[in-house]
Amino acid sequence: MVLTDDDKSHVKHVWSVVLPHAGDIGADALTRMFAAHPTTKTYFPHFDLTPGSADIKAHGKKVAAAIGEAVAHIDNIAGALDKISTLHAQKIRVDPVNFPLLSHCFLVSIAAHHQEVLQASTLLSMDKFLGRVCAVLTSKYR
Repeated sequence: MVLTDDDKSHVKHVWSVVLPHAGDIGADALTRMFAAHPTTKTYFPHFDLTPGSADIKAHGKKVAAAIGEAVAHIDNIAGALDKISTLHAQKIRVDPVNFPLLSHCFLVSIAAHHQEVLQASTLLSMDKFLGRVCAVLTSKYR
């Protein structure tokens, strides 16, 4: 998925709006993912998966930070997420199908909390961007 200059501009704009609340949106996305896709909970046996728990909030911040890194390095997402990609593929061994599930939940969380920023064009750009993030995160599985 090639991100156009317009896509990059839209993603950076959306992220500038989301950034002050990025950890909360990350936590909300995880909560939504666990509720909608219960099999994703298997990677978190040591977590308190209750919505709003300290574990969910802490991991939500990590998810948001990774997405923020990808935004900050939008021209080199693979380089920015290399360590995270390797960790998930080789150590944690997360089923790669889970990344698009979280990506979708992240978009839903943005829409739920900042619907004003997700117009048709920005939504498409964010979807392409998160698709690119998912492709990078699954690249180490091959």
